[in-house]
Amino acid sequence: MANFLELTGISKRFGGVRALSEVDLDLARGEVHCLAGENGSGKSTLIKIVSGVQQPDPGGRIVIDGRAHPHLTPAGSTRLGIQVIYQDLSLFPDLTVAENIAFSRHLGGLHGVDWRAIRADATAVMQRIGIALDPRARVADLAIAQRQLVAICRALAAEARLVIMDEPTASLTRHEVDSLLRLTRALTRRGITIVFVSHRLDEVLEIADRVSVLRDGRKLGTYAAEGMTGRRLGALMTGGDYDYTPSVPDHATAPVVLAVRGLSRPGEFADIGFDLRAGEILGLIGLLGAGRTELALSLFGMRPAASGEIRLHGRAVPIDSNRAAIDHGIAYVPEDRLSLGLVMEQPIGANIVLAILHRLAGRLGLLRTDRRRAAVGEWIARLGIKVADPDNAVRTLSGGNQQRVVLAKWLATGPRVLILDSPTVGVDVSAKDGIYAIVRDLAAAGMAVLLISDEIPEVLYHTHRILVMHAGRITGTFMPGETSEAALREALDA
Repeated sequence: MANFLELTGISKRFGGVRALSEVDLDLARGEVHCLAGENGSGKSTLIKIVSGVQQPDPGGRIVIDGRAHPHLTPAGSTRLGIQVIYQDLSLFPDLTVAENIAFSRHLGGLHGVDWRAIRADATAVMQRIGIALDPRARVADLAIAQRQLVAICRALAAEARLVIMDEPTASLTRHEVDSLLRLTRALTRRGITIVFVSHRLDEVLEIADRVSVLRDGRKLGTYAAEGMTGRRLGALMTGGDYDYTPSVPDHATAPVVLAVRGLSRPGEFADIGFDLRAGEILGLIGLLGAGRTELALSLFGMRPAASGEIRLHGRAVPIDSNRAAIDHGIAYVPEDRLSLGLVMEQPIGANIVLAILHRLAGRLGLLRTDRRRAAVGEWIARLGIKVADPDNAVRTLSGGNQQRVVLAKWLATGPRVLILDSPTVGVDVSAKDGIYAIVRDLAAAGMAVLLISDEIPEVLYHTHRILVMHAGRITGTFMPGETSEAALREALDA
């Protein structure tokens, strides 16, 4: 199979930091090639060089379709058929589906807008790959999976020959992931090359033809996906060995911390009941629309339940606001840490103490700098947050360290119940392992943890008991040591 792109000896230095060192890479026409590596391994820098956003250091070689290029520009890369779909999708939320897909083909020149042509072009692209979206729908009103499809169609409308998908499944459910992987395969049958970047190793091995592993700015090697295992790939990426087995401690005699009885909210969930015991990590898994996050928001008081009862340590408590939830010892780490969990432009330290400012005030209600500094230092040390300066904006941290900051913010409140909604979305395998270790330590110290996820391996290997949620109801209970990934997948699809 002929190569579409060849990179030879690509290096990139930022000041005294070498982001890439003598990287070679070839991409065949019509293949799915996955880039694997931890945060900071050089994946993003390599993508930016291929897309022309950054220039490589002198000495490297870029060959596209047999023609050498000393470097690329964004416009030049686009003309050559290279399209990048970033994790944030970079769509125009207030424009329609058709406008987002076809706008690049109708730019330039002094002429009026041919709305009929825009809709026709967008519809033709969608029909080409079997997608049915309303071309007049506003992108802001679409679900994340539908926006992902719009971004793919936009790339195809620009005559893409190489599509780079950066964490395309980070915000998708398993059902949506399956649909995206099928579409990806359909694109390769049309001769389009796909570069797929994901921290979810099961998806990498499911979709890839080949996998190139980067570590510390160097390419460790390129491997056939067939025969590769998640364990071996994780070891190549990190230099460590992550071998998980189901956890089977018995919490039957531990005191019940949180008891939920008949909890309902019309249109979202109904008759929810379960017990969560001290030291237990209870997994909750379900597909999109199952009601998982809606239930979490009710337990945290952000969207109070219409009926039912919440009991903490045997006493019924009204949870009608997040302030009430915090006062009763409930903490919630949301799935969307960027918009709900953190204030990205604020300092790391400010984010850590955000929920406990009242505790750090002196007699006159003014914030005491010494208390604030001590609290920030304590949680950075306890959770192993890698930070050069706590006064830096939290957006400067990696995804794994951002998630630790969110955890620190809520652990500082001294909760008895910790609700984690998809706590490892968008973080690499090593950072995931660090978060799992923190959760295990919290449970071992007696905290009750509700871990919500749509990743079957996450609940199978990192919780003590698993609840399956479907169409707003709890439909099954599984013990990790007595079930399998296949059984859980069957229960989810039932």
